[in-house]
Amino acid sequence: MIGTQSTGAIEGVVISAVSHEGLTVTVDGKPAKLAIVSDDGQVVAVGDLVAREAEAVAVNCYRNILLGKGFLRVMSPPLASNGRKT
Repeated sequence: MIGTQSTGAIEGVVISAVSHEGLTVTVDGKPAKLAIVSDDGQVVAVGDLVAREAEAVAVNCYRNILLGKGFLRVMSPPLASNGRKT
């Protein structure tokens, strides 16, 4: 867990993070969007809100580790169906 995590597992896909810009995605060098897809294939949410939510959960999890609370689960509240937080 400590150290650099492996990346590059999805051919042609680059997910990058800049602390003041958030997560961005490209596919074969072209801009793309993150999406949440249910097990039955329904797209639940897509776009910048998904990226911001994923980043916030990852950052909060990391902060918990720094605070000695790494055993706690970090979850976001449910997203509204229109892509906005409720």
